[in-house]
Amino acid sequence: MSLGKVLGYRRENGRVGIRNHVVILPLDDLSNAACEAVANNVKGTMALPHAYGRLQFGDDLMLTFRTLIGIGSNPNVAAVVVIGIEPEWTKIIVDGIAKTGKPVTGFAIERTGDIGTIAEASRKAKEYVHWATELRQTEVDLSEIWVSVKCGESDTTSGLASNPTVGNAIDKLVDAGATCSFGETSEITGAEMVCKERAATKELGEKFYQTWKSYDDFINEFKTDDLSGSQPTKGNIRGGLTTIEEKAFGNLQKIGKKAKYVGVLGPAEAPAGKGLWFMDTSSAAAEAVTLWAAAGFVAHFFPTGQGNIIGNPIEPVIKLTANPLTAKTMSEHIDYDCSAILRGEMTLDQSGDNLLDMLRRTCNGRRTCAEVLGHREFILTKLYRSA
Repeated sequence: MSLGKVLGYRRENGRVGIRNHVVILPLDDLSNAACEAVANNVKGTMALPHAYGRLQFGDDLMLTFRTLIGIGSNPNVAAVVVIGIEPEWTKIIVDGIAKTGKPVTGFAIERTGDIGTIAEASRKAKEYVHWATELRQTEVDLSEIWVSVKCGESDTTSGLASNPTVGNAIDKLVDAGATCSFGETSEITGAEMVCKERAATKELGEKFYQTWKSYDDFINEFKTDDLSGSQPTKGNIRGGLTTIEEKAFGNLQKIGKKAKYVGVLGPAEAPAGKGLWFMDTSSAAAEAVTLWAAAGFVAHFFPTGQGNIIGNPIEPVIKLTANPLTAKTMSEHIDYDCSAILRGEMTLDQSGDNLLDMLRRTCNGRRTCAEVLGHREFILTKLYRSA
C-alpha cells in the first residue's frame, strides 16, 4: 500500500530528509559562543547551542556523543561544522557524522582561540551553504519519511480525539512500510501491561517492561513523596485528567489499534528497520523530540490538549489539537485542528487522513507553526551529575 509521493532530499547514505540545514554544532557549552558567531557570519546556517559536554563520563558521556552524532547525521541536515574546545572529543563527533557520507568538518578552539576558529569555521560554513543550496529534492514515497510521536499538555480531548488521530495515521504509515516511533517511558505508567502486550513478540514485550520498570524502580528509590507534582502535570489536571493511569491510557492511543512495535530502543538509538519502535525517552517535550531527531526521525506528530508550543531545530513538529478552546486561543501554534471529531462532524479515519496530508505538505515545503515562530527547543538528556 502506497501513501503517495512527496519531495525529499536523498542523502549520501540513502536516507531521506525533508529539510536541508547546514548546522554549526558545538561539542560542548564552551563552544556555544563560537558556533553562534559563525551562524551570525554565514546566513543559511543554524547553530545549536546546548548546556553539556564537559566533565561527563560513562553512559552519560556516550549518550551526549550519540545525540550530537545523531543530530549531525539526521537526514534533515545537509552538512555540519563541529566546534569544540578540545580536538580529541571534537574528532569523535566529526568521525561519527562522517560515516553517513555527508560533508562535515571539525575545529578546536584550544591553541587557536575564538577569533581564529570563528574565521576558519565561517569560511567552511560558507562553502557548505553554497553546496547545500544547489541540492535538489526528488520524489520519494511517503513511507520513507521517518515519523516520531509524542503528546504534551494532554487533557480529556487528547485521549478522545487528537491522540487517536495520530494513532490512525501511524497505523496507515506502518501498514505502508514506514518507520515510526513512540516513547515517553514515564507517561506509560499505569498502562505498562497493556503496552507490553502490544509488542510483536513476548521477548520484546518483556524488554519493554524491564525498560519501564527500570524507570519505575528509580522513581520509587529516590522520590521524596510521589509524582503528583509532575504526573499528571497541573495542565493535565486542569484539563480533566486526574490520575497518571488516565493519562497513560490516553497516551497509548497514539500508537493506533493495529501496529505492534518491533523493537525497543535506548535514548537517541536509531531503529534497525521498518515498523513501529518504542524508544526509552523522557516525557519532557524538548528532550524527547531531540532524542528522536538524534535517532534519525525527520518529522514529528505532537497532539496537545491544553496547548504546547514545542518545536525542534532539526525535526519539524506538527502540532494538532481537538480542544476547540486551544485551537482558538493558541491558533498560531496549531497546525491541525481536529476538534470536528468531538462535534460529530468528522470521523477518526478522515482525521487520520487529514494529518497525513499535513505531513505531505510539510515534506513538500510548508513550514510548521513552530518553525515559522522560531521555536528551536534543543535539549540534551543528561543521566548523571558532572565529574
